[in-house]
Amino acid sequence: MRKDIKPPKVEGVAMAVVREPDPDGGEGWYVYLVNQNDFTLENVLISSRGYGELGGETRRTSEMRHFLGRLGPKSWARIERIVEDVFGLNNQYWLSFYIGRDLHDKKYIFLPESIQEANFTNVPLMKVRGVMIQ
Repeated sequence: MRKDIKPPKVEGVAMAVVREPDPDGGEGWYVYLVNQNDFTLENVLISSRGYGELGGETRRTSEMRHFLGRLGPKSWARIERIVEDVFGLNNQYWLSFYIGRDLHDKKYIFLPESIQEANFTNVPLMKVRGVMIQ
């Protein structure tokens, strides 16, 4: 029964971590949701959390939930600031949204130490460089 249910595939939607200027003049890392499609994502909900081992100790961050409502076609939205202290953890972003009446969801995981300049790529639409998962 359950094997017969085929959830819709999420395509054209990415999560990106970008370094950019802070309002206070320094630099910070920010997580963005990028919709590369020609349609709007409705009722967008993202839950974020970090987990893993740091210095031989099991660590978990608080789980945060972000509701965006709508994300238009060919657009992006800032989700949250991420601090470098958690780059050594798995940083998970679980996205769910509707297209029409169909619910879509996808889990994006930035692996430990993957958020670094060596892994930068061009982030579509935003015209900046950062670490991106599609």
